[in-house]
Amino acid sequence: MEGWVRPKPAPEKAVATDATPGGWSDECLGGHRPRIVGERGTGIDTLLHLGGREPMKTEDLRGVIPAIVTPFTEDGEVNESGLRKLTDYVIDGGVHGIMTSGGTGEFPHLSREEKRFVTSVVAGQARGRVPVIAGTAACSTRETILLSQDAKEAGAKAVIVTAPYYFMLPEEALFDHYRDIANEAGLPLVLYNNPTYTGNDLRPQLVAKLASVPGIIGMKQSNADMGQLVEVIRLVGSNFAVLTGIDSQFYPSLCVGGVGIFSTAASVVPQLMVELYDAFVEGRYQTAHELHMRLQALNRFLEYDPGYVAPCKEALGLLGLPAGPVRSPLPKVSGEERAGIRQALVDLGLLH
Repeated sequence: MEGWVRPKPAPEKAVATDATPGGWSDECLGGHRPRIVGERGTGIDTLLHLGGREPMKTEDLRGVIPAIVTPFTEDGEVNESGLRKLTDYVIDGGVHGIMTSGGTGEFPHLSREEKRFVTSVVAGQARGRVPVIAGTAACSTRETILLSQDAKEAGAKAVIVTAPYYFMLPEEALFDHYRDIANEAGLPLVLYNNPTYTGNDLRPQLVAKLASVPGIIGMKQSNADMGQLVEVIRLVGSNFAVLTGIDSQFYPSLCVGGVGIFSTAASVVPQLMVELYDAFVEGRYQTAHELHMRLQALNRFLEYDPGYVAPCKEALGLLGLPAGPVRSPLPKVSGEERAGIRQALVDLGLLH
């Protein structure tokens, strides 16, 4: 698209050493710098582990993981070629994994067959370069298990699951829900706390209890209360991966021991998000902070109000990438929002 400045591919990286989830180095926190996993430049054995033959482990869950959109054609069908292009786009940006069929991917508007198809296409296009983590949330435990088994057959290396929505559930029921999924899904499980959308909050004490369940390897924390993320990290220690799911919390979450992000912004600007992460783990904290503040001009369009899916697709479209429309009843962007998104991309040097 005229006016788009294509980002340069992320540089090759060697694998750093001495990973300690939740422990960071030098003046920011003290401790060891985390190992950078899944980046180009890692050895073939590591790539086969992360994206190929073996499921994910807690120490693999870190870095920048874009929650990618599901691109649709103008008549509302899943755009397979567009999905393949978006997969290559984020991998070329240096990301550490890909999340399919999440909120950004409009999972409530996808059929069971479409969810399986999306994960299969992304996993096939990724070709083991990064692991694919499939969103398999549903209202019932049974359906979530079935969707998780579908995801395994489609090539996912882990599943990520929000709390059930519609019914308000006691913590005992939430614990049983996740325990049963972990036992039956056939893949490692990532908790996804998003109480604004589900109505069921995974409180820190419950997360700490779930962290001891075999097969549950980490969580995406999308509670807007930053204090809850801090408390989870305090309770679970270094044996459980805690990643934020809120783009505006990325840098602050790293400073308190978070190990990465499931990111909507990384679907649009993967290289910049990876640059922020790399700067932090390399101890260049001022650089990471400055980049975080620059990205906030875009991040503010990709959170809860007035809805993040249409703005994400609008940004991708402005960059000449296939995204297509949102499915009804999600709202489209307004003219004012469109202008603001465009200006944010200009300010980031991605559009003239």
